[in-house]
Amino acid sequence: MSTDGGSGTPQAPQRAQGVKVGSFLGIPIYANVSLFVTAGLLALAFLPSIQNYDPSIGSTKYLVAIMFAALLYLSILIHEVAHAAVARAFGLPVSSITLYMLGGVTALDRKAPTPGRDFAISGAGPAATLLLAGFGMVGLTVTSSGQLAHLLLFQLTAANLFVGVYNLLPGLPLDGGSMLAAVVWKISGRELTGSIVASWAGRVVALLTALLPFLLAWLSGTAPDTFLLVWAAVIAVFLWTGSTQSLRAAKVRARLPALTVRGLVRSALPVTADMPLAEALRRLAESGAAALVVTDSEQRPTGLVSEAAVAATPQERRPWVNVGTVARRLEPGLVLRTDLSGEDVITALQHTPATEYLVQDPDGRVQGVLSAADVQRAFSGV
Repeated sequence: MSTDGGSGTPQAPQRAQGVKVGSFLGIPIYANVSLFVTAGLLALAFLPSIQNYDPSIGSTKYLVAIMFAALLYLSILIHEVAHAAVARAFGLPVSSITLYMLGGVTALDRKAPTPGRDFAISGAGPAATLLLAGFGMVGLTVTSSGQLAHLLLFQLTAANLFVGVYNLLPGLPLDGGSMLAAVVWKISGRELTGSIVASWAGRVVALLTALLPFLLAWLSGTAPDTFLLVWAAVIAVFLWTGSTQSLRAAKVRARLPALTVRGLVRSALPVTADMPLAEALRRLAESGAAALVVTDSEQRPTGLVSEAAVAATPQERRPWVNVGTVARRLEPGLVLRTDLSGEDVITALQHTPATEYLVQDPDGRVQGVLSAADVQRAFSGV
């Protein structure tokens, strides 16, 4: 349950994975396949409680169990909508909301510009969840303990209370980790420092989560509960993976200022679309250039030769294949300027994903080709 304020990585992130289930203020809402699996497991786990509460309920217990899982994920959706609503209130674009097996992600196209706004957006989710828990507590006072609705409300209230409190723990990818990052950002004046501190704190929270069943067993003098062990392990792996990704993203952002199109551009050789690929490659080797740009009869660029498509073309076929068959038609998003640098480079690549980009100077003169692979290599080892 977190907000994603831009990847800071050389590749466009997979913002939404799953089935679109609706929208909120124009923001698409997706359900990941893992959600349906977990929802089924939650429903099964709730069945014994229903049966014990009312042994005569019969097959209706399955409907109640499914209702519990659906309402729980509705609570998680409200949590994510709260993130999105506050982000929108600050004028930040929200690209999607995706629900997963252990929560959800609200994807922002860019990060909040100040630590205060970042803190508010991150805290909105847990606040909404705890508010739902508060409403549930009020509801419990007006329902009879003998009613099935009381059991359902009790379980939902307890789940929201746990999720709300746990999500405030100070470690990424939890919202509490984002709030910690915002606080450290405010104190240190460096956003990167906040992200690194919160990422390491997330690893600590992951380890403590994995150890929790053993601690509870030691305090009670019993063996660790198997169900609790499994869930603690799943959550711990999720947290460790998320905090590791956050730490890597922070290291990537640290390298961003040194990233420039001018520093990565490859020299390019202009060729016509009807030229045999073998001949184009021969001329490329002789010229010492590193990329091929397709031009028309007036030497205007019209396409970019794909390095991957060339590599996939067998040597024996290259004399019979024209350059145009291994080239991508030039589009506005495939043209970058030499003065582009830092996060602007990543944003441009994310806006129009491709393997090659034409590079022009501010006056429109062709300077060469930028390969996405070269951008990736600039972040190798992170």
